Amino acid sequence: MLLRRARLTPGADPVDLSIRHGRIGGDGSATHDDSGEVVDLAGRLVLPGLWDSHVHFDQWALSQAALDLSGARSAAEAVTLFAAHLEHPQPDVVVAHGFRDGLWPDAPTAALLDAIAPHRPLVAISADLHSGWFNSAALRHFSLAGDPTGLLREAEFMPLMNEIQRSEVAVLDRWVDEATRVAAARGVVGIVDFEISDNVAAWSRRIAAGTDRLRVRCGIWPQWLDAAIDAGLRTGGEIPGTAGLATVGPMKVIVDGSLGTRTAYCHDPYPGGDHGVLTVPPEELAQWMSRARDHGIDSAIHAIGDRACEHVLDCFESTGARGSIEHAQLVADADFARFAQLGVAASIQPAHVHDDADLADRYWAGRTGRAFPYGTLLGANATLALGSDAPVARLDPWLTLAAAVDRTLPDGRGWHREHELPWPVALAASTGGRDRITTGDVADLVVLDTDVLPSAGAALAETAVWGTMVGGHWTHGPLAGS
Repeated sequence: MLLRRARLTPGADPVDLSIRHGRIGGDGSATHDDSGEVVDLAGRLVLPGLWDSHVHFDQWALSQAALDLSGARSAAEAVTLFAAHLEHPQPDVVVAHGFRDGLWPDAPTAALLDAIAPHRPLVAISADLHSGWFNSAALRHFSLAGDPTGLLREAEFMPLMNEIQRSEVAVLDRWVDEATRVAAARGVVGIVDFEISDNVAAWSRRIAAGTDRLRVRCGIWPQWLDAAIDAGLRTGGEIPGTAGLATVGPMKVIVDGSLGTRTAYCHDPYPGGDHGVLTVPPEELAQWMSRARDHGIDSAIHAIGDRACEHVLDCFESTGARGSIEHAQLVADADFARFAQLGVAASIQPAHVHDDADLADRYWAGRTGRAFPYGTLLGANATLALGSDAPVARLDPWLTLAAAVDRTLPDGRGWHREHELPWPVALAASTGGRDRITTGDVADLVVLDTDVLPSAGAALAETAVWGTMVGGHWTHGPLAGS
């Protein structure tokens, strides 16, 4: 394939690129390509394809079919949305997604939901996936009738998520396939999937059935670690039967809660006096990380609070494991330099700032200068990787990039702009280290429907994508499927 008049940087003269055997062959003006196909890009900007380094893909797909409570500003408003939703045909258990109660003036309770559905199970899953709000019928349905509030957090709730949203495999896979189509339309070429599932088996099945628009690094949770080891899987290795689209990702462990649920594990107390929740103590975490390391599997450890980050960095140091801290939303001053010293990447989700700045101001008062501290991490030479944490934020790399380079909140306020990232850094952190197209690279590309890039965050978030390519094959755009 020959891509004519591709603009590789804004303002540069267009060039011709050849795509040969799934790789970029350089200036194609005097070369022959594989297929003889010629595509005139008419000066459109071409960038390396975009990755989302942290998603829960099943949850993202499921959330698209559920009632959205993300706009509710109170428990009462959420109940009103639920009541209107119930006017339409619903499954036996009605599930909503996205409530954020950290700033609500009233508390979510089972009694509020009972008032609109005394006999029908209703469950709302929080935006951060760390809590669930049940009515009494749902508590009984899931054998949780002893809980007086209807609000379950962390270990009480998270093991139930898959059961709450149980669906036929064929139905879920169809929703997932549609979600990959939407992701490709935004220039996504790959994801790191941390769904609490046997991701190796799930994506092997989906790719074999024709879901082939994305590359997937399959996260491995501790309950599937032994099976991965027995199968000889190692981080970075291709998963057999997936045509190279699926590879083995890191082991994922969650060691604390979240800011939205007020359970992130912190040195300083929350207004109520507690320090959050440590779900996996350091000695247990070190055992998991050592076992994974011994078998060539990296570690990706969820740590949001500063005390949790400290514990996780200690475990990386004591075990010599490779990998990342996922989120790193609050970091102690003494720990910034340790990321680079230990070779631990910071896998971050910039769009969370839009939703969580006010939460941080309330619950981490006096510490927000080191909250979502991307500028300080960059200054300490930490390796950065950008993602969405979908469905916590929308799976849209342009929203992620916009929030990374411009810390303007949706209401127009600037919030700790010292942590804004330069565009080349943000782009490289969204493409696996590629801030430009280079001869010999795999032909994972995004073609924008413009020859320039907006400089403001809000405009950047709306960047139009003309086409997306994975391994030299169009996955989105006018030529996809041709």
